[in-house]
Amino acid sequence: MSKSLPIVAIVGRANAGKSSLFNAILKRREAIVAKEPGTTRDSVIAKAEYRGHQFWLVDTAGIKDPEDDFEFTIQEQIQQAADSADVIWVTMEATTIITDEDRRVATMALKTRKPVFLVANKIDKLNGNRSSDRLVYYQKLGIKPILPVSTTQNRGIEDLLDALAEVIPKVRQKEDDQRLRVALLGRPNVGKSYLFNTLASKQQAIVADRAGTTRDVNRAIVKYEGREIELMDTAGIRRAGKIGQGIERFSVIRALAAIEQADVCLLLMDANELNVQLDQKIAGLVKEAGKGLILVVSKWDSLEKDAFTRDNVAPQIANNYEFVPWAPLIFTSAVTGQNVTKLFDLIMDIAKARATKVKTTELNRWLQSAIISHPPAGLKNRSPKLNYIVQEAENPTNFKVYGAHGKFLHWSYKRYMEKSLREKFGFAGTPIRFWFFDKHETHKHGQHPAKKS
Repeated sequence: MSKSLPIVAIVGRANAGKSSLFNAILKRREAIVAKEPGTTRDSVIAKAEYRGHQFWLVDTAGIKDPEDDFEFTIQEQIQQAADSADVIWVTMEATTIITDEDRRVATMALKTRKPVFLVANKIDKLNGNRSSDRLVYYQKLGIKPILPVSTTQNRGIEDLLDALAEVIPKVRQKEDDQRLRVALLGRPNVGKSYLFNTLASKQQAIVADRAGTTRDVNRAIVKYEGREIELMDTAGIRRAGKIGQGIERFSVIRALAAIEQADVCLLLMDANELNVQLDQKIAGLVKEAGKGLILVVSKWDSLEKDAFTRDNVAPQIANNYEFVPWAPLIFTSAVTGQNVTKLFDLIMDIAKARATKVKTTELNRWLQSAIISHPPAGLKNRSPKLNYIVQEAENPTNFKVYGAHGKFLHWSYKRYMEKSLREKFGFAGTPIRFWFFDKHETHKHGQHPAKKS
């Protein structure tokens, strides 16, 4: 049975250097192969490792977006950390004075009774005496230890990680096993635990009529067609304004960690509440993380319907989820067992699709054929040229396209390429990504200037 990795949450007021610390720990700079800053998983959560310790690193700033249902105030971020994280890093700029907001952050972090570190960033901007005086000054916040760092000069990062290693257990998750990991996601009380129990054929998760029973990620391992499948039942994801107090504040953080760990995600939607924006946002998180996705209508048995109900409902759902047209839709009832076994078949199909390897010669024949059928359209009067395409070996759902002016390729042409590629090679149930390189651009320090589709 897999053990959950420790979660380390980076908190602090705006512009305190949380994201730069996040990137420094992960040793990331701008775009690297198959990732770029600003994506949901890069700005929110990622798996990190230090001297045999694996852990989830969470940048709470990434959750805050004024137009997003996942918006959190500083206080809500700390409360999320209280429910979700095992260690909290309160981050401040060493060049600034302590503000009332800093005091609130520190007080709320300490109240969680979790290990709390004060990380003083940008220590490089202070000389030796001022640096020492500043660290003494920060003792007023009552947080120990105080760890000075410079993310730009990579100073103090190792000391911070050494201190972390002393308070978290050595837990590792195998990356090379053949186990297929499936996360059950959705709002509270949509039937995740019922489905989890039905799939697992045992009562491992607590099932209750009231919302919010699952407080952590419940896990079960089953075998299907000779393949081990690890099921992960997550706590319901609520809108920020709907999150209650104390123990009822269930975090999106562990759900995000489950998405990152999963190969395939089941997004459960209550048959009685189908057009919910938060469900669509969860699907967007799965897509952005590059994971397989199945849209699961749950509680289908509870809906009054006739022979034509499904045919009427399916197009409505397809319209609401037009940004993931590749995700299969299935109607289920964990109570009656309807289509539950079919879920396993879909999971296996998606796993196979995600592992599809296409010969480079076949890919390039497809690319040239697609170009001949529909020449590339560009922006700003540029004429993009697409000369060559390769599939990433480690992540078969990513494709690198080499040519000229790829960053000016019109979004509609990228959509055409994806549709054409899927028609030719499949990849059902999983997002695919194109990365565009100009031939004259060079790779430096493990980076590339590619533009993601």
